[in-house]
Amino acid sequence: MNLQTIQLLILAALAAVVLFSLYSVLGKRVGRQPEDVAVPVGGRRPDAIAPPVAEAVDGVALSGLAAVKAKDPAFDIDSFLTGARSAYETIVKAFAANDRRTLEGLTSADVFATFNKAITDRETAGLQERIEFLNPARADLETAEVDGDSVRLRVRFLSEFRSVRTAAGAADAEGEPGAGDERRAAETWTFERTTGGKDPTWALARVEAAEA
Repeated sequence: MNLQTIQLLILAALAAVVLFSLYSVLGKRVGRQPEDVAVPVGGRRPDAIAPPVAEAVDGVALSGLAAVKAKDPAFDIDSFLTGARSAYETIVKAFAANDRRTLEGLTSADVFATFNKAITDRETAGLQERIEFLNPARADLETAEVDGDSVRLRVRFLSEFRSVRTAAGAADAEGEPGAGDERRAAETWTFERTTGGKDPTWALARVEAAEA
């Protein structure tokens, strides 16, 4: 066996090792696959927003969550996201329904003032609105931080809903197929609360637009 043949055999062996390594990586399921996206009962289109998942804390700095946990040992991320999702849908519906009492109990003074002004403008224009969520909103924790006794968590929401807007006092076509406008919303909400106090409620302290 000459030197050239030996070199060819060595190169072939190296190529086989490289191809096997690539296969080992590419052959594994990495991240969420198309078939993992749940399609709600009733034949919703495939691009509908997937329901929220428990692993929504991916990418959040462990130091941030650790600081929150150190400040509040009873803090549980799954319970928080469930509550945040419920608060999101409640606040959106309350805003549409001009329900100031509900909004005031779930938002900071600054956020409530902004909502209240928008509601007043809508009432002045003689309009009313109704919101129907087409799927449960998706909630993903983005950041967590502690500032003194204050704990702030930023959550990114993706939602699909139908908005029906009519003149005040008019029938809103409830129940009619296709009534209203279907929309998608992507926003980042910051929830804040003070630890050590008697009130465990998280208040909405900031609303920002986000990329879908």
